[in-house]
Amino acid sequence: MLAFRVVFFGTPEFALPTLDALLASRHPVVAIVTQPDRARGRGQKLSAAPVKARALASEVPVLQPERLKAPSFVQSLRELRPDLGIVAAYGRILTDEVLAIPRLGLINVHASLLPRYRGAAPVHRAIINGETVTGVTIMRVVKALDAGPMLAAKSRAIAIDETSEEVERALARLGATLVLETIDRVAAGTALETFQNEADATYAPRLTKDDGAVDWTMSGDRIHNLIRGLHPWPHAFTFLNGRRIILLRAIFSNGTPSRTPGTIVEAHGDRLTVAAGRGLIHLMELQVEGKRAMKVREFLAGHHAAVGDRLEHRS
Repeated sequence: MLAFRVVFFGTPEFALPTLDALLASRHPVVAIVTQPDRARGRGQKLSAAPVKARALASEVPVLQPERLKAPSFVQSLRELRPDLGIVAAYGRILTDEVLAIPRLGLINVHASLLPRYRGAAPVHRAIINGETVTGVTIMRVVKALDAGPMLAAKSRAIAIDETSEEVERALARLGATLVLETIDRVAAGTALETFQNEADATYAPRLTKDDGAVDWTMSGDRIHNLIRGLHPWPHAFTFLNGRRIILLRAIFSNGTPSRTPGTIVEAHGDRLTVAAGRGLIHLMELQVEGKRAMKVREFLAGHHAAVGDRLEHRS
């Protein structure tokens, strides 16, 4: 079976299983394109994203263009003579010039069942919206955002307490397997492309910190979905006695609250229960801003949180 010269585009941890699968395949990875090193963490130290670190260990050439239109980058890409480009969470819209370089084009590993949840945060938005099924789609890259023809798709259930971190990690592995199968079909000449139905398209815009503000008048299941959908970033949050509290883990129940939404109805031992607009939220792990994460028992031992206190949407 044919072996293709592959250029890989990816940046975060989601891209690693696909990169590892390609590096272990018969297809030579002739270059890895990833975003430039950025300032990260509390100290804002310049550091490489996960794909850069893996690329250096693999000894495959690394390209980190600040501008995809830079003539030096475009020329370097052309000189590699790639047959195929593989994209997994690169984080930038590819230019027409870049799309035209691999002779077989580029295909992308997208973490949703397209055409639903096009965009930057498909897993997070799906969980926030209470979806019970998601998946990965292998699609051809075109200039329009996540709108190219689909070559393969595979679904996966979302468990009721799974976070976006857990689901995304599973989808990354699923996508790595599916993209290799798709490349084999391209090599065999049996790959079929299906156009997306634009009428069914939905979008998953990039997350911001403001997305995490908890409105306690919402139903308990919606708040629960927000908490797990925004884990590990930017996290759901609330305010207690003027302090910002980050909500890391919770479960919900359909009990009938007897207090105003946001009111603490139970606060002892391992239990910190808050009334929602409908149902109850049982907080399990939380973090005072600037401090480390802690379980409820430890939080209650060191912070004032009593029955009748209110958690607020804003400070």
